[in-house]
Amino acid sequence: MRTKTTKPYKVNVVTLGCSKNLYDSEVLMGQLKANNFEVAHDSNEDNFDVAIINTCGFIDEAKQESIDTIMNFAQAKENGLIDKLYVTGCLSERYGGDLRKEIPEVDSFFGTRDLPRLLKALKADYKKELLGERLLSTPAHYAYFKISEGCDRPCAFCAIPLMRGKHGSTPIEDLVERAQKLAAQGVKELILIAQDLTYYGLDIYKKRRLADLLRALVQVDGIEWIRLHYAFPAGFPMDALQVMAEEPKICNYLDIPLQHASDQMLKSMRRGITQKKTNELLVKIRETVPGIAIRTTLISGFPGESEEDFQTMLKWVEEQRFERLGVFNYSHEEDTTAYQLNDDVLAEVKQERTDAIMELQSNISLAKNTELIGKQLKVIIDRAEGDYFIGRTEFDSPEVDNEVLIPIEENYLRVGDFAEVRILEADMYDLKAELI
Repeated sequence: MRTKTTKPYKVNVVTLGCSKNLYDSEVLMGQLKANNFEVAHDSNEDNFDVAIINTCGFIDEAKQESIDTIMNFAQAKENGLIDKLYVTGCLSERYGGDLRKEIPEVDSFFGTRDLPRLLKALKADYKKELLGERLLSTPAHYAYFKISEGCDRPCAFCAIPLMRGKHGSTPIEDLVERAQKLAAQGVKELILIAQDLTYYGLDIYKKRRLADLLRALVQVDGIEWIRLHYAFPAGFPMDALQVMAEEPKICNYLDIPLQHASDQMLKSMRRGITQKKTNELLVKIRETVPGIAIRTTLISGFPGESEEDFQTMLKWVEEQRFERLGVFNYSHEEDTTAYQLNDDVLAEVKQERTDAIMELQSNISLAKNTELIGKQLKVIIDRAEGDYFIGRTEFDSPEVDNEVLIPIEENYLRVGDFAEVRILEADMYDLKAELI
């Protein structure tokens, strides 16, 4: 057994799932550090007193990863490698009661809004004066920037409102103050995240105010790039597009999950939009912000998806030629509206359809990347790896999009630097470049 001590615990925070979970973990770590805890993120070392698992409960695959991780740490506790094991986040919010019975090795389960209770379990104070401050787990030059929590959208397939609650915007003045603090720490790129960016402001200002927020954030000294993630297509605030077009600090990039192209599927998914209206929005976005990179995600195998529905989506992807695209196999989630439907698309058919879309998108990505050869682009350097500096353009978000490889030999760059490069080679998802 580990020797008991009166010193603050050493805590390992393990994050699973999306960038919103990562943000929450960073807030938790900031609170722990302010309480003089020694804290690490996703550490592989075995010298910690406490492990806190921040779980994801979005789809089956993510839930299984969360459960497997909890079980691994439960075994570590059984073996005396850690003293305490706590579980928080979306899976815990949704299934905490069941998990408590199945995995008694966990000391306590906490939901997505239980940070004060979690800190109390660790005999730490919840410091309200730290509101918005975090211990960053990303490279120091970029940070995920949550502008709201929860979601009021009625999408049939989505369990996020069950886990995150109703939409709640953070006031503009608070967000500006947080951005200023991040800039003072050396952050140059803010990646705006929410369950739905476009709903921002409706709850506290009674109107959509994403455009006003963007105008305020671009005034923060030190912030050079602002990137928009997770915009809902129905009711899109067009004034935000105009700000994107006018303000050079706002990346020509938009993550807008569209989910499907078949009107029958969009209606069944309760998306509040048709393919025609979606196409009109995409035209407006591209006209207002020329050269914008649009990232979207789609769902394969939603209940009732016929071969005709799928072919409609496949043809639409070919026509739209998105710069970035991902596909999820539909996951039948309890307590959602879609759970009342028959999950009638076979798993292998879902995967075949996903593979077909991604094969098509790979060819589109290769063609678009090939068009960049010879062009000069601005990149931000994320890391050095092997023989290359690894950077990104304004059209690419960390972890999910293209990377630009610049030879280390005879070049001097630092992580977090901006650099001008010329593209020399291209494949489906990476670009090779020379420093200018």
